[in-house]
Amino acid sequence: MSKVLGFSGGDDFCSGGSIYANPKEASFFLPLGPQVDVYFPPRKRSRVNAPFVFDGEWFEQKQKTSIEALPDECLFEIFRRLPAGEDRSACACVSKRWLMLLSSICKDEICAMKNTSAENIEKDGYDVEFGGEGYLSRSLEGKKATDVRLAAIAVGTASRGGLGKLSIRGSNMCRGVTSLGLRAVAHGCPSLKSFSLWNVSTVGDEGLIEIANGCHQLEKLDLCKCPAVTDKALAAIAKNCQNLTELSLESCPNVGNEGLRAIGKFCPNLRSVTIKDCTGVSDQGIAGLFSTSLVLTKVKLQALSVSDLSLAVIGHYGKSVTDLVLNCLPNVSEKGFWVMGNGSGLKKLKSLTVASCRGVTDIGLEAVGKGCPNLKIAHLHKCAFLSDNGLISFAKAASSLESLRLEECHRITQFGFFGVLFNCGAKLKSISLVRCYGIKDLNLVLPTISPCESLRSLTICNCPGFGNASLSVLRKLCPKLQHVELSGLDGVTDAGVLPLLESSEAGLVKVNLSGCTNVTDKVVSSLANLHGWTLENLNLDGCRNISDASLMAIAENCALLCDLDVSKCSITDAGIAALAHAQQINLQILSLSGCALVSDRSLPALRKLGRTLLGLNIQHCNAINSGTVDMLVELLWRCDILS
Repeated sequence: MSKVLGFSGGDDFCSGGSIYANPKEASFFLPLGPQVDVYFPPRKRSRVNAPFVFDGEWFEQKQKTSIEALPDECLFEIFRRLPAGEDRSACACVSKRWLMLLSSICKDEICAMKNTSAENIEKDGYDVEFGGEGYLSRSLEGKKATDVRLAAIAVGTASRGGLGKLSIRGSNMCRGVTSLGLRAVAHGCPSLKSFSLWNVSTVGDEGLIEIANGCHQLEKLDLCKCPAVTDKALAAIAKNCQNLTELSLESCPNVGNEGLRAIGKFCPNLRSVTIKDCTGVSDQGIAGLFSTSLVLTKVKLQALSVSDLSLAVIGHYGKSVTDLVLNCLPNVSEKGFWVMGNGSGLKKLKSLTVASCRGVTDIGLEAVGKGCPNLKIAHLHKCAFLSDNGLISFAKAASSLESLRLEECHRITQFGFFGVLFNCGAKLKSISLVRCYGIKDLNLVLPTISPCESLRSLTICNCPGFGNASLSVLRKLCPKLQHVELSGLDGVTDAGVLPLLESSEAGLVKVNLSGCTNVTDKVVSSLANLHGWTLENLNLDGCRNISDASLMAIAENCALLCDLDVSKCSITDAGIAALAHAQQINLQILSLSGCALVSDRSLPALRKLGRTLLGLNIQHCNAINSGTVDMLVELLWRCDILS
């Protein structure tokens, strides 16, 4: 002890402060007192015991050899010689250090054993880690999205078919995803074909460049709210992942024209592109993308500062485009749509969706109709400058139109709506009118015309001006209806609905009368009698005048009915019992939400119906107590119950 007590200080013994220049290394020490620090390596479980042996006046630590003492370079050389994916996965479970080392090994660094034939390599699985075809999918969200989990996925999926699809939604606030995690994926998952990164601000160009360098089979890339990603990363993806077929960019402010030009130049197989709210994208980027992408079929542009020039480029170069969505493009005028329609490049366009674009006027839309001879589906949303004349002109020009949806187009009136039916009678199969407040219920005198024989689906939703007079006209025009939705129409009554339902010659399959508060049992009884042999789906949600009489008619006539919604109707236990005693009914979905008169007495009937039910909604049925609900959950174990 005299040697210790007589020690006056020097380089041989450290007192108090840290003995390491790097402050992180100081965390490996366990303080035992103010004058002594003892090294304590971090590990899940100690592999060796290193006791202190006191001999006389001095003590010394005798530590046995441990693999943990090896530097990373040595462990790396060991790990890259492991013979099978299962062995690597087992080693990854030892510690975080081993996991991260294993995840850093890429395909080119795997070293097969000497004197091992190709046959034995395949048999014993030396390269099984990188032989997967990408059958597996993994998703990380919120707190689960960390670099360690990505490393575990990279190592663990390798011997089980390979990772084909990876989705990251959000990131851990403390230990979020960084380029280190994406590097592990790039090294261990060369079979990755689909990669989605949403709302991850900690990942920048470095991480995506790693993906580009290691995942050459990438076919789908989806980036949303990634502010640190720039054109540099997109260019790397374009040059290294030339099998890319789908690209989606949303709210990535630092992605701009250069990145899109690179995608267009180096990705000849690109078929689908979505660009939304990317402030760095302008006409030059759209032009660079379209002028070189020859097989692009699906395009969506939303909330961009592009002008008429971009639409002119699409109209000229979009020779393969079949689906086009243009949403909220404030700088595009009538001229842009006119030029796009006259560009002669959209001959293959089949589906067009335009929303919140002030350039959709009568002249612009007519030009689009003329320039797209194969257009079958059109959805026009919030087109404030579109009038009846423009809509009718478009219907005449688009001779192949089969489906038309008008939503919040408030300048459209009955004249435009019925004008479409007059001019598209040969091919139009579906028409929808949603929240169009320009509709007024007028008594129209129609000329003698042939009915719209092709129309199969009619939807009028939340158009308060649509009433019995308009339904009377539809009865004459639409004799072949199979799907009818009249929802949120307070002004219609039995007098308007009954003639329309009775006029259907083909047999109604789906009927939605939700929110039609003035419809009564008379309509349902007539519907069941006339179309019970075809009816499969019936929605009466909010029809407060519907009572047990309707359920009795349904039970007696509707053998094919599989989905019934009578929420907030005036039905009682007797109506439920009538359904349960039906001989042929095979309901799969039943909604009784808000039916205040349905009580615990319906338990036997619901149990009987439960033989075929897959979904039951009894929310807000206040007369059914919790004990009955628990019993239903136990008895109807195969049925999803909302309570």
